[in-house]
Amino acid sequence: MNDYLSVLKQYAVIKGRCRRKTFWIFVLINVLISVMLGLVDALLGLNIFRDEGLLSFIYSLTVLVPTITVSVRRLHDLDRSGWWLLLVLLPLIGSLLLLICFCFKGSQGPNRFGADPLHFPAPPQ
Repeated sequence: MNDYLSVLKQYAVIKGRCRRKTFWIFVLINVLISVMLGLVDALLGLNIFRDEGLLSFIYSLTVLVPTITVSVRRLHDLDRSGWWLLLVLLPLIGSLLLLICFCFKGSQGPNRFGADPLHFPAPPQ
């Protein structure tokens, strides 16, 4: 849950890197919340569109910017530019390629986008 909240707190931060665990915890919690809100929308009859309810729509708009920024930071951890996120605009192939990229381990050590989020410096002696 801390990973989810840390992404929301850094909703506008594009600089830096995001480790794999933080990204996927954020995605998992988003999916769970979306499913729950979809059920509530269906039970209360709050469908404003054919497939989406009012609560789901509001939540989707709320997490749009944090989702984009955490995705860019995840790409930075893979030593890729945030512009790679535009691959989502390609039908199926681009989204599948990004999904596969997000599963890879990030580059070890610092890269051009910042320090390794998994690197914990040794305590001073």
